Order: sequence, then structure tokens, then C-alpha cells
Amino acid sequence: MSVITHTDKALIALRQRILRGAYPGGARLFEVALAQDLRISRTPVRAALAKLAEEGLLDRSPGGGFAVRRFDMADVLDTIDLRGVLEGTAARFAAERGVPPDLMDAAQAVIARIDAILAVQDYDLAQYSDCNRAFHDLLAQMSGSPVLEREIQRITALPFASPTAFLEDSANATRIRQNLLFAQNQHRQLIEAIAQREGARAEALAREHARAARRNAEDLMANRTASRDAASDLAILSQ
Repeated sequence: MSVITHTDKALIALRQRILRGAYPGGARLFEVALAQDLRISRTPVRAALAKLAEEGLLDRSPGGGFAVRRFDMADVLDTIDLRGVLEGTAARFAAERGVPPDLMDAAQAVIARIDAILAVQDYDLAQYSDCNRAFHDLLAQMSGSPVLEREIQRITALPFASPTAFLEDSANATRIRQNLLFAQNQHRQLIEAIAQREGARAEALAREHARAARRNAEDLMANRTASRDAASDLAILSQ
């Protein structure tokens, strides 16, 4: 089982609620109420809200606090797809142009670090998230294109495009672990393709790697519809 902190739990729960439409666009979110609802202290809730603002899901209100950003589900899926295209191009450029040894060594070191994190039963999800972000940052650098690197940074700042935007249910530790192991295998294959100068394969692997986030978002979108139907039924029964 992974080590999922209170901040992780708050982050995953709030991210899911936003995507499912539990908090409409423009709604203010208050630490005290959320902490009581999630049954945790205000500190991890505050950290989760700040993280969601970094991901582009929340706006910082002028008077303090946070408000849910208005966005359309189609925009979320387009954004994830665009990240896959950009990272696929970065991987192809890296394979075709070659990668400096220091960047390749850094990528291998990150992969080794992730292996070590996932090797223990009680692995730290926050540590994995940091290493995963580092890997994707290195992939952008490997392209050798400052323009492409800037565009990847821009797109990953949009809602759900970040490679660290986990959408899994925090209660389903087995599923999370399986997904992380699968993603790590893709990391390894991607670096191998780049090292062997296989541009087309590297691009395809990077695009497929991003598609996992799209599938997660689509699953939550389906759950969002189901939740709305269930809420409607409940409202009718309670009248």
C-alpha cells in the first residue's frame, strides 16, 4: 500500500469533485468547511488548494481564498491530447537530434529513483509525483528546442494537462500502484527509444503515455454524469 498523506487525499478528492461538477465554476472554496467535510485539518486542505491553483483548476480570489475556474470538459480532453502531441514531438526531436550525456544520465537517475520508490510496499506517492514531474521536465529539455520546451511548460499549466495530476481514487491503492508501474515501464521504453535514435517509436510512446490521463478524465466524466443522475433521483425521493 502506498503512503498517501492527508494532503494527497485532499488533493485527489477535491480534483475529482471539481471534474465531476460537484463544485460549479466560480464557486468559492473555504478551508474550514472543506476540512470538516474531508475530516482532516486545515493545513493539508490549504496545501491541496494551492496545488490545484498551480494546476489551473482554481483561481486565487483577490480578497484571499480560492474559486473554481470555469472550464469545459472538451477543453480538458483537448489539453491532454495537446500535451501528448507536444511531448511526442519532444521525444522525436530528442531521438533524431541526439541527447547530451548529462541529460540522459539525469533521466536514467530519475528512472532509478522511481524504481526505488515503487520497490517498497509503503511507497511515498508525493515522492513519485516529484520524480515524475522531473522526468517530464527532462523530456522537454531533451528536445533541444527552447520553443517546444516553453510550449510544453505552458500547456502543462492548464487544467489536468500536468503529468502529476492524478485522477485515481485515493481509496483504490491497488489500482494506483498498477497504473504507476505501467507508467514507469513506459518511461523506461521511452528513454530506450530515444537512446537508440528511434524517433517514430519515441513519439508514439510519449503520445500513448499521455493518453492514460485522457482515459482517466473520460472515466471521471462518465462518473460525473452518473453522479448527477443519482443526485437528481435523490432530490426527487427527498421531496
